[in-house]
Amino acid sequence: MATYFVGDLQGCYDELQRLLEKVQFDPTQDLLYLVGDLVARGDKSLECLRLVKSLGKSAQTVLGNHDLHLLTTAFGIKKVKSRDRVDAIFHAEDFEELIHWLRHQPLLVYNAKQNWVMTHAGISPDWDINTAQACAKEVENVLQQGDYCHLLSQMYDSRPDLWSADLTGIERLRYIINVFTRMRFCYRDHRLDFDCKSPVDKAPEELTPWFNLSNPLYKQVDIIFGHWASLVDTPTPHHIYALDTGCVWNNRMTMLRWEDKQYFSQPALKDYAFNG
Repeated sequence: MATYFVGDLQGCYDELQRLLEKVQFDPTQDLLYLVGDLVARGDKSLECLRLVKSLGKSAQTVLGNHDLHLLTTAFGIKKVKSRDRVDAIFHAEDFEELIHWLRHQPLLVYNAKQNWVMTHAGISPDWDINTAQACAKEVENVLQQGDYCHLLSQMYDSRPDLWSADLTGIERLRYIINVFTRMRFCYRDHRLDFDCKSPVDKAPEELTPWFNLSNPLYKQVDIIFGHWASLVDTPTPHHIYALDTGCVWNNRMTMLRWEDKQYFSQPALKDYAFNG
């Protein structure tokens, strides 16, 4: 039995298949964890959704920002972005089934026995593991059994940008969503920045990657995440595993086998330059 983690798919189904073949993934014995953003920009988002769903308990994804955006378009809250190649999903006979399944996926997966946690973008510099779990559950409860349309319609804002345990209502839920699905850089006072998407060495000096801030959690548990394609080949601290290596940006898809920390990669199989 082996445990695998894979970076953002973004509709790059063929590359995922190559990786699964390379490691001889066996769904009857192995486990596959995905860091979110199953859809958008690649040309086989429908196939990605169907594959992960079909694996049942052998696979687990978390929600990424593109997954949440797909939900908003599915419920008529937002329009599909022209660069997101997801039309096939809307015309699929299993459209409603896939959207229902996606809406019931978590924002965070924590394995206490193996001491790792997986989210799409990261963990707030102001949270311990208990707070992170509780915050994820707050949003998941609304998405899965609350007024999810209202939540999805109100999540498109970058405020508040600083955590407080006193946050309530949509502001609290929005901060939680932004941390788990959008966070990259922070200011030294832990405020979130959503404007800078540059490589770390080209970022303004007042900004720092979230994982370089002082939070005891970052040294206590292994954190696996995606979302940040421009981190590719950038060293990260011990315990921090960044798996989005920009396949849909004509780079490569990365998979990590947890037991021996061996990486596997698959270069993009086609030119995705239209996304630029």
